[in-house]
Amino acid sequence: MKPLEGLKIVTVEHFAAGPYGSMLLADLGATVIKIENVKTDGDPVRRMGPYFLGNNDSLAFQGWNTCKQSLALDLKHPEDRRAFESVVSSADAVMNNLRGDQAGKLGLDYASLKHLNKGLVCLHISAYGRNNSRAAWPGYDFLMQAEAGLMHLTGDPSTDPTRFGVSIIDFMTGSLGAMGLLAAVLKSKASGEGSDVDVSLFDVALHQLSYAGTWYLNEGLESNRLPRGSHMSISPVQTFTSADGWIYIMCMTEQFWQVMIQKLGREDLAEDPRFRDQNLRSQNRDDLTVILDEEFARYPTKHWLAYFEGVLPIAPILDVKEALENPFVQEVGMISNVAHPSCPDMRLLSNPLRFNGQRPDQRAGRSLGADNAEILGATQHTK
Repeated sequence: MKPLEGLKIVTVEHFAAGPYGSMLLADLGATVIKIENVKTDGDPVRRMGPYFLGNNDSLAFQGWNTCKQSLALDLKHPEDRRAFESVVSSADAVMNNLRGDQAGKLGLDYASLKHLNKGLVCLHISAYGRNNSRAAWPGYDFLMQAEAGLMHLTGDPSTDPTRFGVSIIDFMTGSLGAMGLLAAVLKSKASGEGSDVDVSLFDVALHQLSYAGTWYLNEGLESNRLPRGSHMSISPVQTFTSADGWIYIMCMTEQFWQVMIQKLGREDLAEDPRFRDQNLRSQNRDDLTVILDEEFARYPTKHWLAYFEGVLPIAPILDVKEALENPFVQEVGMISNVAHPSCPDMRLLSNPLRFNGQRPDQRAGRSLGADNAEILGATQHTK
């Protein structure tokens, strides 16, 4: 099933947030036409190593650009601008992930394009937003993690502030942008009126403070990093050492706490005045960690996964190789074979959605300008 078939989206994008969001839409069947700057050889991710697929293409690019078409244009050139507008006139949405001040300058906002298509939706993904003192600032994921307080909350308190291992704010912003675009398209279909939709990396990063932010705003609680990747208020929810590695246990409810101590043969912990309820366990987390480390260190990770299977939330802590070679990943089909002209057996991560039990098919991202002739029907300005 391709639930977005019939939806046409034109996107002026590069790097991660925009491409990730438009890829989700393309995988679901939308016709996504990726506009790339012909003067700069397209999306810089095409040249992001260490692994390349011939000229001006990379594995990193393929990971964010499946199922799209590529249209190479110079939007500042009059002939190419006319070509762009001819495509936009029949589109449902235009999206971009440029600096906040660039959408207006390049005529990518609703005010600039509504004469072509009154129902057009214009999604703007930017670093800090379009209508504030930082509109012209460049910005990237890790900067947002830093300023929004997320790095302060990540890692062990004995270490330096730490970013999340991947560009999670880019991916969340792209996903939220796609959701906003679809919501606005639904409204446009009903009313005939298009709109601008804005989402910024900064806003999304700050929103991820979630309950830590709510606690501070209402009670002044300043949350900090906790050892062992612990939950801020529930314990035991953290890492523990097994005989051969690490495991993560999540006793998010009193029931799970009771299950864990019973199966460990440590019912005495229920009567220990330090651990009688969730709040006390959080206050005495360090003491509880020492006790449970001793218990879990008795057997290897594999033993504990089998022993608690289905009754206690538990997971092994794996490296990237182990995570991708996990048999469960194969079972659920989260790796797809996507043929590429330079790599017939290329493997990519599958779309995480299922429709009627099936994940959407994927196809390789196109070479720069591969669809110019088909989309425009004539030779356009190229340099």
